[in-house]
Amino acid sequence: MKFFSKTLIAGLVLASGLSAAQAGVVIGGTRVIYDGNKKEASLSVNNPDNVPYLIQSWVETQTGGAEKAPFIITPPLYRLDKSQQNIMRIVRAGTLPENKESLYWLNIKAIPSAARNENANTLQVAVKTRIKLIYRPAALKNGSPEDQANTLRWSRVGNSVEVTNPSAYYINFNSITVNGKALNDVTYVAPGASARFNLPAGAGAGAGAGAGGGKLSFKIISDYGAPGAEHNVSI
Repeated sequence: MKFFSKTLIAGLVLASGLSAAQAGVVIGGTRVIYDGNKKEASLSVNNPDNVPYLIQSWVETQTGGAEKAPFIITPPLYRLDKSQQNIMRIVRAGTLPENKESLYWLNIKAIPSAARNENANTLQVAVKTRIKLIYRPAALKNGSPEDQANTLRWSRVGNSVEVTNPSAYYINFNSITVNGKALNDVTYVAPGASARFNLPAGAGAGAGAGAGGGKLSFKIISDYGAPGAEHNVSI
């Protein structure tokens, strides 16, 4: 495509806050919750920059392998001129479990335009944002991950903390601390599954706790990408 630079470097931007920004492009959310009661979900993409972008989007499974995700995005590829907004529509195109949430990854790549100059070498950066796409069945429409905080079961296993999630929701953690020490690289725990997170140095037993025990605090990320209230348990 002559409009765009021939030389591209793919980069990765981790979404944070209530919107995700990649170069001049702003994505209207850090996650998409697909309501099983509806025929589609939507996500806005804005370009406040002074140059056009080519926007490409697709959905991957959790493993990112060759398995096709059961969603279609329209439009999958389009040009977004300066000061324009586009609404991407995500449509379910396959069968999903109706008794628990399902998690996929929504990828959005923004490629900036470049002035054409045959006598000069140019370098343009294509930036990719990867956010969670969570399908929430109709049967779960009246609940939320935050509602499940007290159902989580926590324990210490060696040099890690294990959390078991008996609920039907994906629980995404904003933070986990043990005896005042923040754990690194905390992510999420799937419905009906367990996850382990490594303990940092110095997160030993708290005062008055049994061997390997202590105070654990955690916050859950809401459907809107914001951290919820702090919850405290003993392990």
